[in-house]
Amino acid sequence: MAKSGTTTQGLRAAIERSGYYPALVAEAVEAAVGGEPISSYLVHQETTFDSNEVRRHVTVLVLTGNRFIVSHTDEQAADAGSPSPYATTSTESVKLAGISSVVLSRVVANPESYTPGTLPREVVLTIGWGAVSRIDLEPAACGDPNCDSDHGYTGNSTADDLSLRVSEAGDGPEAVRQTLLFAQALSEATAATAAGSGTAR
Repeated sequence: MAKSGTTTQGLRAAIERSGYYPALVAEAVEAAVGGEPISSYLVHQETTFDSNEVRRHVTVLVLTGNRFIVSHTDEQAADAGSPSPYATTSTESVKLAGISSVVLSRVVANPESYTPGTLPREVVLTIGWGAVSRIDLEPAACGDPNCDSDHGYTGNSTADDLSLRVSEAGDGPEAVRQTLLFAQALSEATAATAAGSGTAR
């Protein structure tokens, strides 16, 4: 399920409709947003199955004029450290100028007959701002098949702070549409911020 919009009241209503500890999630998100007007938001809930347990997770993304706010809330079963089930919620606030990449991957069926405007079967929204980087390394080699010298390692670094997958089959077509709208709003906001920074120099 994904819900999107542009008002504080709409954000709270979307969080409440998700049915996932709405008072807890709304309080954390609204505290992070403060008094800033909301440009766009996305509320996405996903359910995972871990052995015999069902676990839910909700992600709330909020775009304001200056910041991108991401909130995660997870529920945990009772364990050795806690005799009762509990939930963990976290929020992170990122300046729009700090966002390094907004990647939107689309999966479409029957691409040979694709019509512009048709919803993808699924989308994956990946946003990077440098908090988490993944480094993939492999041994370096030269073109000589007989060479046994140590050439060190080669690899690449990938920013992967947030990755959100939404599918028509699992979340419904409206969820896919709302994710596309939020991704577009975020891309436009980061582009405008980058253009403004270039002008200021």
